[in-house]
Amino acid sequence: MTKIVIVGGGSAGWISAGLLAAKHNCKDSTSVQVYVVEAPDIATVGVGEGTWPSMRNTLKDMGISETEFIKQCDVSFKQGSKFVNWQSGASDAYYHPFTLPVGLPEFNIAPYWLPLREQVSFTNAVCAQGILSEQSLAPKQISTPEYAFNLNYGYHLNAGKFGEFLKQHCTKQLGVNHIQGKVTKINNDQEGFIYSLDLDTKQQVLGDLFIDCTGFSSLLLGQHYQVPFDSKQHILMNDTAMAVQVPYENESSPIASCTISTAQQAGWAWDIGLPTRRGIGYVYSSAHCDDSVAEQTLYDYLTKTGVSADIKDNLTPRKISFTPGHRKEFWHKNVVAIGISAGFIEPLEASALVLIELSARMVAEQLPQSREHMALVAKRFNKTFSYRWQRIVDFLKLHYVLSHRDDSDYWKDMRGLDSVSDSLKELMDIWQFQSPSKQDNQHAEELFPFASFQYVLYGMGYQPKATGSAFKPQDIQESRRLFEQNQQHLSRLHKALPTNRELLSKINQYGLPRI
Repeated sequence: MTKIVIVGGGSAGWISAGLLAAKHNCKDSTSVQVYVVEAPDIATVGVGEGTWPSMRNTLKDMGISETEFIKQCDVSFKQGSKFVNWQSGASDAYYHPFTLPVGLPEFNIAPYWLPLREQVSFTNAVCAQGILSEQSLAPKQISTPEYAFNLNYGYHLNAGKFGEFLKQHCTKQLGVNHIQGKVTKINNDQEGFIYSLDLDTKQQVLGDLFIDCTGFSSLLLGQHYQVPFDSKQHILMNDTAMAVQVPYENESSPIASCTISTAQQAGWAWDIGLPTRRGIGYVYSSAHCDDSVAEQTLYDYLTKTGVSADIKDNLTPRKISFTPGHRKEFWHKNVVAIGISAGFIEPLEASALVLIELSARMVAEQLPQSREHMALVAKRFNKTFSYRWQRIVDFLKLHYVLSHRDDSDYWKDMRGLDSVSDSLKELMDIWQFQSPSKQDNQHAEELFPFASFQYVLYGMGYQPKATGSAFKPQDIQESRRLFEQNQQHLSRLHKALPTNRELLSKINQYGLPRI
């Protein structure tokens, strides 16, 4: 029997528990047992959180009804991200949608758009999702089954309610054991592996594999094993956030289809639309902006987006400080860190939850059978996630280095090439002569597909040196067909799709069809 002890609840702990328990049939089998040790006084930062489309498969694999998830967790649909004022600061905007450009994976249409870039934006030329998101439309209809879609989507959700929802599902449906208590002592064996935890309830919890989901404290990996932290603050300088929960002006206010990220003087503001409120915050560099200026920037953003003085007067921003970076290794001895205990960069592009999903899946699929096996799996895990963290850093940095803003020291510093990794520099050099393509992928399962780089690169107005004019006539004809196909697809969906609020209301009333 293998005993897996997860220390910490929240999204990280309960997603890990759910995927492990579902994979190993913990409810009906005793070969693997999963325990979640959760301190009762740890609060979740409930400012609204975004997921990637991968969350649909995660929930489905746990046996969760999408209808119940939507009802219980203040869920709305997320179809990507909208970036405002990142390029010039003069009311520019572009979308990074979740739906791939038309033609992929068989046909890379990006090179054929380049000669047309003065006529139509890349996103609007190759994907219907940006235009439909601008109108706050939903990614599916009420007749579309659970987890199926017309347009690819993830979710916006209430993080506190999500953790509680997962806890109830994992303990009642998947056979996960829940233990309340605070860890007071960590006990090692002679080889330096953890064999048990002492709790303040006088209980001792034995385990074979321990998963650290203790957030910023990184109790097991960081504090106990002293695994070094690799700071990325010299690359991505944001280290503080001010967050508020903002009610809508009325019950019929539109619910945004995307996370809205609006660039500011020393960072950017996020705006996440849930059914009953908006989660809004300002993430910034404390080296470029003090807290009082940051708070005023947040209130100015609220004013510009239509929040009344009466609502603003009742808001108290919550300050969150963090050091951007990650542990130098993520699996040490018999401890693997998942979630913020492994690292955190910044909330841009919402990579936090997908890293939890990917980490938990890899542990579940390659669960070690012995300590010898564990050493091999740990080595593979560390190699995989070192690459994924580097990919995240490069992708987030791309948003800044492509900017033309020079209206503050913050933007000048964030754009500086001395803070850009060699791997990103190489990609940008290549993209002067060819569009991002599958050749840029180093792994079969990339965290960010090359289409994501295309959306950001061309959304930010990147001007390549060459546009690839030597096209085959049949490929030019195919590109024209695909451009037209996208416009027809847009027209059909525009007529068929309800707004987010309309669809969520129907889901709460009728539910979605189950497959």
